[in-house]
Amino acid sequence: MLNTEPNIASPDDFYEALIALHGNLTPEQSRAVDARLILLLSNHIGDAAVLRQAMARARQGIVPAGHDAVLAARA
Repeated sequence: MLNTEPNIASPDDFYEALIALHGNLTPEQSRAVDARLILLLSNHIGDAAVLRQAMARARQGIVPAGHDAVLAARA
C-alpha cells in the first residue's frame, strides 16, 4: 500500500537537497536526473502495485494537453 502520510525525517533538508540536485543543470539535464531518480527509487520500492498506485496518484488532477478549460472556452 502506498504511504502518503508524511514520512521524511527532515523534509526541509530533503527539499533543499532535491533543489541542489538540479543546480547548474539545463532543463533537459534536470529531466534526465528526475527520470534517473524515479527509476532508482522505483527499483528500491520494487512492489509493482505500490508503484502503480504512486503513478496514479501523481497523475491525479493533471489535465491532458489540449483538454484544459482555457482552450475549451476559446473553441
